[in-house]
Amino acid sequence: MEHDVFPAGTGDILLYLATAGVVVPLLQRIGVGQVLAFLTVGVVLGPHVAGRLAEHAPWLELFTFADPDTLEKLGGLGVVFLLFVLGLELSLDRLAALRRWILGLGSLQVLVTAAVIAAIAAAFGNGFAASILLGASLALSSTAVVMQLLIEQRRQTTEAGRIAFAVLLAQDVAVVPILLLVGLLTGLAAADPWGALAETLALTALALAALLLLGPRVIRPLLRLASRAGGREVLVAAALLLVIGSAGITAGAGASPALGAFIAGVLLAESEFRHTIEADIEPFKGLLLGLFFVTVGTGVDPLAILPELPLVLLSVVGLALIKAGLVALLGLGMGLSLPVAAEVGILLGQAGEFALVVVALAERGGLLPAEIARFMVAVVLVSMLVSPLLARFAPTVAARLGARRRAVAGATPDLPPVPEQVGHVVIAGFGRVGRTVAQIFDQAALPWLALDLDPVRVAEERGRGRPVYVGDAGRPEILARLRLEEAQALIVTLDQPAAAERTVTAARRIASRIPIVSRARDAAHARRLLELGADAVVPEAVEASLQLAGRAFEIIGLPAEEVALRLARERDLLLAPEAS
Repeated sequence: MEHDVFPAGTGDILLYLATAGVVVPLLQRIGVGQVLAFLTVGVVLGPHVAGRLAEHAPWLELFTFADPDTLEKLGGLGVVFLLFVLGLELSLDRLAALRRWILGLGSLQVLVTAAVIAAIAAAFGNGFAASILLGASLALSSTAVVMQLLIEQRRQTTEAGRIAFAVLLAQDVAVVPILLLVGLLTGLAAADPWGALAETLALTALALAALLLLGPRVIRPLLRLASRAGGREVLVAAALLLVIGSAGITAGAGASPALGAFIAGVLLAESEFRHTIEADIEPFKGLLLGLFFVTVGTGVDPLAILPELPLVLLSVVGLALIKAGLVALLGLGMGLSLPVAAEVGILLGQAGEFALVVVALAERGGLLPAEIARFMVAVVLVSMLVSPLLARFAPTVAARLGARRRAVAGATPDLPPVPEQVGHVVIAGFGRVGRTVAQIFDQAALPWLALDLDPVRVAEERGRGRPVYVGDAGRPEILARLRLEEAQALIVTLDQPAAAERTVTAARRIASRIPIVSRARDAAHARRLLELGADAVVPEAVEASLQLAGRAFEIIGLPAEEVALRLARERDLLLAPEAS
């Protein structure tokens, strides 16, 4: 009796691991982003490219994903893990601070975009039900694609990144009524559609309430029990159970599984297990999310798209323009600056994977002809393929709009009234390091003013009575509004090298004699800041290594004077120009 050594789908998993470990890094070496690399691998090694070639060269079957459906199920877990990790990075307080953008901009974006796209679909001859479903599904963007691109570019904490995330979260919530709408319009719901609607909404509300109310009473005790049981494996197993179980609760109620995982992450954001779980979940998230992008690529059939390629590309461009334009207009109406509103709009300009589900259900229910369904699938897939290009384009557009806006406005920043004072210290950046510096100044009764680009953070700090303002410290006119020329010093705590360099340069333009102390990433960055005019720098990598060595010298028993001398000599050597 013969037995298969490996279960079905093992070949696809091995092929994916090979591409993730070899092909994708090679593509990244030549400048291809991670998301685009995985999408490209899916297209090339999918059944529509490598699969067709394997008919003439059977050996290519070894390099073909034979069962994309199995991979798609695993890839869906990647989106779940992504939302869980994003939830871990928030707290209920910070989530409440985003409520204006979630409930306001997010809800308006879904409703207005759906209405506009539905009207366009109807104008092209689609029926009422089909137009409504196309509008609702195409109004949603891809959470997985957008958030991974922002993480890849390290822009998830920028103002545009946070607002884009808030809108995407609102879109995830909108999945519930859209799925209900699909059931009602296609006749897939029960004989009593309104009863089915009420039942699903009640189940969804019950599932979310259970996670929010019972979660803290169940989740944390479970993790403490796993931690006491000993062994990292037990805690990892408990974390995986937590993520998949939370996703299963909301999925069983008819909502998005990613929404349940996100709520579970938020509930753990303030717990003692946050960082350990985040480190344990990260490898699973990265691998499974990459698998999700691969499965999106395997659905692209270049030969099927080729005859209609001009119309597909025109539709993709039109969809991006409509969504980006509407998001930008709505954002402007809610008080966003033009650069941020434009960047958010461009980031959300693609279609999402949920549209593929809705189109399939609409075709099965007889609302969409097969030809239109195939065309819309092609539009959605191509739209997702070009998303990395849009993400790279968005910051450039925002920067140019910002520069033009400053030029037209005469470079006058919109800062609140700044207290009349002299002899204060200006702090550029009010993150973890900036807040610590401010606390030390408070204890010394030294007045200070701070700038930060995060409006949520600034609102929180101003609510505590702290003199923190929204503004770019790299703009001389903003520094002038803080009376930098009359300040005692400028402390630059920004963690982005380019931003720190712009700030030092701008400060020297308007206050040539002010002492500038700056945070630096490493020795090379420190030397660059010194060349630009900083009086003193604190390179994180250098200081950390010197502190470790100093503590070791003290434990060994070297005299304090000798330790100080050795560290000072090494610091001078590392920061000297010839050290580069």
